[in-house]
Amino acid sequence: MAAWPEAANLFVAEGGQPRLDWQLPVLACRAVGGDESQALPAVGAIACAKLSCMLVDDILDDDPRGVFRSIGAGRTANLALGLLAAAFALIDRSPIDSDRKAAVMASLSTMALGGAAGQEMDAQNLEGEENYWKVMSAKGAPFYAASLEMGALLGGADRSLARRLYDLGTLFGEMVQLYDDLEDAFAVPASPDWLQGRNNLLILYASAADHPQRERFLHLRPRVSEESNLHEAQDILVKCGAVSYCIYHLAQRYQTCKDLLRRLELADPSPMRELLEVQVAPLREWLHTIGMEVPYELAESF
Repeated sequence: MAAWPEAANLFVAEGGQPRLDWQLPVLACRAVGGDESQALPAVGAIACAKLSCMLVDDILDDDPRGVFRSIGAGRTANLALGLLAAAFALIDRSPIDSDRKAAVMASLSTMALGGAAGQEMDAQNLEGEENYWKVMSAKGAPFYAASLEMGALLGGADRSLARRLYDLGTLFGEMVQLYDDLEDAFAVPASPDWLQGRNNLLILYASAADHPQRERFLHLRPRVSEESNLHEAQDILVKCGAVSYCIYHLAQRYQTCKDLLRRLELADPSPMRELLEVQVAPLREWLHTIGMEVPYELAESF
C-alpha cells in the first residue's frame, strides 16, 4: 500500500488521527483486561476496511465530496478492493497465535461479507419498514460488532466473552445507524436520503404512517432540493412523530446495551460505558435544541 499514494492520502484526509470507530478494538481490548497495544493489528485492519466501505458508499450515494470525483469510479473501486485486502494482510502478518488469528480472521470475514450484503440491499432502495430493519442489521452493525469482537480476542478474551461483545457491537451499530438517520433527515441541504429515496426511518415513517400532514409531506418529499420545502418537511418529521419513533428505537437499544454490560464479567467495563455515552450525549443535546423531552432511558447514564 505504501506504493499507492491515493491510499496514503486517504489517511491524511482523515487528519492523520485515529477515528473513534477505528479505536473500537482498543476499547474492547482494554475492557477484557488486555493492553491496548495488543489491539493495534485490528485497529489497522478496521481502518482499512472502514475506508474501503466509505469509498464504495460515496460512489453509491453519488457524493459530491467522494474520492471517485477526482480519480474516477473504476480506480476508486480498485482502491477499495486494495484496502480491504490490506485489512486481511495486516492480521495475517501479525504475531498472534494461530488459533486466535483464525478467530480474528473469521470475524473480519463476517464483517466484510455482511457489509457488502448490506451495501447491495441499500443500493436497491428497498421500500417498507421490514426492509429498513433488514438493511440496517446487515449494513452497519457487522462493522461495529466485529470491531469489538476482534479487540476482545486480541486482548485475550475467550470466544464466549468475545461473542458477547460482538452482540453489544451489533446493538451499538444499530444505534449509530439510527442516529445517522436523524442527522441525514435534518441535514441542510437535503442529504442523499431525501434526494435518492434511501430508506431513512424518519422519512419512511412520515411517508407511511397515518397522520394529518402525510399528503403534504408526500408532496414536499420530491421537492426538498428547494430549502424552504426541506425545512417544512423536516418540521413535519417532528410534528408527525417520526423523530419520536426513531428515538424510541434508539432508546430501547441503549437500554439493552446497558443491561448487557451489567451482565458481562469484564475486567474494566468503563471503556464500553464511555463508548455508549459518546454516542448518546450528542443526541441528548440535539433533542434539547428542538425542544423535545429526552426519554428516561437516554437521560440516565451508568
